[in-house]
Amino acid sequence: MRPGPWLAALGCALCMVLPAAAQPAEASPSTAEPAAAAASLTPDDAGLWLDGLMPGALARGDIAGAVITVVKDGEILVSRGYGLADVAQRRPVDPETTLFRVASVSKLLTWTAVMQLVEAGQLDLDADINGYLDFSVPGRGAPITLRHLMTHTAGFEANIKQMWTSESAAQADGLALGPYLARWVPHRIFAPGTMPAYSNYGTSLAGYIVERVSGLPFATYVERRIFAPLQMRHASFEQPLPPALRALVSQGYGRGSGPPRAFEVTPSAPAGGMSASGSDMGRFMIAHLAAAAGQDTAILKAATSARMLTPQTRFAPPLQTMALGFYELDVNGERIVAHAGDTFSFHSQLLLFRDRNVGLFVSFNSAGVDGITGPLRREILERFADRYFPDARPTPSPAFDAELALAQARQLAAAAYRDSRRTETGLGRVGVLSQTRLEALEDGGLRLARMKQINGQPTTFHPIGPWLWQASTSEVRLAALIEEGRPIGFAVDSSAPFNVFLRVEAYRSAVWLKPLLSIAVIVLGLAAVSWPIAAIVRRRYGRTLAWTPSALRAYRLSRLASAWLLLVPATALAVMSWGAADFARFDARLDPVVIGLGIATVVAIVAGIGSTAWHLQQTVRSRRGMLAVFGAALLLVSACVLAYVLVLMGLADFALDY
Repeated sequence: MRPGPWLAALGCALCMVLPAAAQPAEASPSTAEPAAAAASLTPDDAGLWLDGLMPGALARGDIAGAVITVVKDGEILVSRGYGLADVAQRRPVDPETTLFRVASVSKLLTWTAVMQLVEAGQLDLDADINGYLDFSVPGRGAPITLRHLMTHTAGFEANIKQMWTSESAAQADGLALGPYLARWVPHRIFAPGTMPAYSNYGTSLAGYIVERVSGLPFATYVERRIFAPLQMRHASFEQPLPPALRALVSQGYGRGSGPPRAFEVTPSAPAGGMSASGSDMGRFMIAHLAAAAGQDTAILKAATSARMLTPQTRFAPPLQTMALGFYELDVNGERIVAHAGDTFSFHSQLLLFRDRNVGLFVSFNSAGVDGITGPLRREILERFADRYFPDARPTPSPAFDAELALAQARQLAAAAYRDSRRTETGLGRVGVLSQTRLEALEDGGLRLARMKQINGQPTTFHPIGPWLWQASTSEVRLAALIEEGRPIGFAVDSSAPFNVFLRVEAYRSAVWLKPLLSIAVIVLGLAAVSWPIAAIVRRRYGRTLAWTPSALRAYRLSRLASAWLLLVPATALAVMSWGAADFARFDARLDPVVIGLGIATVVAIVAGIGSTAWHLQQTVRSRRGMLAVFGAALLLVSACVLAYVLVLMGLADFALDY
């Protein structure tokens, strides 16, 4: 699973009306330098290469341990454990028996189970899923199908509540999939099939359909129909793990040098609940590669595999898209299907080189420093491909109008963007103003600060075609989403199949709101702080405010309300920060806090606008001069701005299904 950051900054971005683009010239190929000779992918060479790469990667990333497995031509070529599965006990990683939490790589097992039932004629990819459920999931203008679930296009928002829980809670309350899914149906923010928006809920819904149609609990189905046929003896969807496997699971860490984290339990088990050893993931890769190569296997027939691996709707051409469950990657021209997964501690990726009959699986048991595991996984993939499958394609020499490239870059950079995968309900909207920005460079390039390289620096993209850029240090591309001749968003190769960045609506765009908000916070802060300071100074020198009782009450209430207006969002951000440290905290126990924040927000809005308006009225009536009137008016406007932001943040929604 992919829990994201939820600490919101107050500010970002204006969506601008952009003109239609002219057509740039086509890119023309040029002769490339001869590709470096490929190394032979043998057990010895792969082992030596990994031994030279992984220890240093773990050390610089402060990662406790990792496992990496390479398969080729139906065999496990090499499976290596690096570092420690338990730092305190000095227990090393054993690739055969040490279980790693593979997070969203678990989804591939769920999609395999779905395709098994499709193969058996028990499921229809294009039928309304409500026909398989014992509760209703409303669509948004159209029914949701399994194809939508498998391509993350069902349109669900990405709720954060009840996404994680603890082992003790799981043991006490159980993790029955059906009741959980029926209780926490997310809102639909897109019509089915119209926009990719990564959804753990959608995958879990598919797992429950497997459970209902097969008549077996999901974990039991996978055990019998996938694990057993492939002899995956060190793999399980059970949470907590069965006693025989519990002692074998790796600890999870924030940093390898820090303390271990608790075992991460998700009620959405089909979306991210599997634990498995590196070698067992190798057996799973071998089966899928064989089916993709045209061989009927113990888990899928070749025809079913071909259907599963067929690319679906491409939302950001020419970037990659989803197949059914897998997503595409393109490195050195290789056809790769893949899936990554992240919990707080564990970070994994599975890659199948379809034309080479080669698979690569890697998992880390620590987040490491500065989110290093994401760039590190990309580095391992690219270095593996460069070593064994170097790019033999001619190097393109893009021919395009430099002025036009700069104009297009500036158009994209003029707006702010939000992920299509997002929460729009209640407390989950606290980060609504934490928006993504692009920086246009003078050469027509773009810089994306949010996307870090292995050295921690932002990724820079240079133009290579119409509305298309490529990273300066990799093959990752960035493309604009064009609608009626103008950009409505953008996507990058690494996430385009399941998440795009959409231009923020004008009413909540922070390009215009950020300056106003900054001024409002300063004005309200000065008003709140200056009130007690001024009172202390007046008392020290024996002075009083020679105002009417009404003017004094309005003044004091406006200062109290100013402080209250600032306290509410500060508290909300503190709550989100506290919860982001352990997402299991976002459960029913937090409901009183959410209701309390809602009440406090309504009080802050009413009191803030009411008291500052009254203060302005009293200031005008008492004829204290234009400067005093201007200050009172500025305070009223500031209160209105912050009140508007509180509404945008969802703090007045009183919603408990965020």
